[in-house]
Amino acid sequence: MEFVDYYKILGIPKTATPQEIKSAYRKLARKLHPDLNPNDKDAKTKFQQINEANEVLSDPEKRKKYDQYGKDWQHAEEFEKQKQYQQQSSNQRGPRYSETQSDDDFSDFFASMFGGAANPGRGRQAKYRGEDYNAELNLNLVDAYKTQKQTITVNGKNLRITIPAGIENGQTIKIAGHGGPGTNGGPNGDLYITFSIANDPKIKRLGNDLFINEYLDLYTAVLGGELTMDTLSGKVKLKVKPETQNGSKVKLKGKGFPVYKNEGQFGDLYVTFTIKIPTNLTDKQKELFTELSKS
Repeated sequence: MEFVDYYKILGIPKTATPQEIKSAYRKLARKLHPDLNPNDKDAKTKFQQINEANEVLSDPEKRKKYDQYGKDWQHAEEFEKQKQYQQQSSNQRGPRYSETQSDDDFSDFFASMFGGAANPGRGRQAKYRGEDYNAELNLNLVDAYKTQKQTITVNGKNLRITIPAGIENGQTIKIAGHGGPGTNGGPNGDLYITFSIANDPKIKRLGNDLFINEYLDLYTAVLGGELTMDTLSGKVKLKVKPETQNGSKVKLKGKGFPVYKNEGQFGDLYVTFTIKIPTNLTDKQKELFTELSKS
């Protein structure tokens, strides 16, 4: 597996704080979102890369493994178990390995565990890691708004998974150990699920922010008033200022999309007003508009 530098992808140093990681990810997510780059055929790939980098570096345990084992960080637990086994064997049969494991030993271990040839000198069959599986799960925007459980079928078996609120379109998550079975006692592969979130006809999502176009009647636009509108979190009442212009925008803080794996945090909702011109006016109404135009 080729090494992927997650720090480089997010444009941050290895000493970056959790807040710096979060800030860099959110900035890039806005910049590289596929919906904002319809002419860039690589936009989806770039977006998946920053999601993957954030998934690893924002998790303290995953980041620790990544910093220590590099491209093989996902197999750190298997390596630690093998290391303990070798130490126990050495204690039982006398010294066989040096206390400090060399880089060659580390590479040999992963070669034998995850697809390389067996070392005949060790007198054991090589353990082979199972094949990774890939699946795609389709959701709509409402599904992605709330944490939910779904049952999917993988290789003839039902698997119940939890989907965190705020999942992104094109984001991939890993379900460890649910890929193909290993050989000779080797570990199972992993399952990678990529989420495809359909566009909503009324609401547009960019990162954690939502954008809605709302129609406003002419009288409310001129005189001001109150508007009740539907959002993903339910109905909200919105005050409309007098003399509101067509195309005016209003920001509703905290009424946007939930932030992935940050419970209680939400983006913002931006409402753009489109003023509806009245039609089928009566003669009296036309007369009133004529008088108004002359005033």
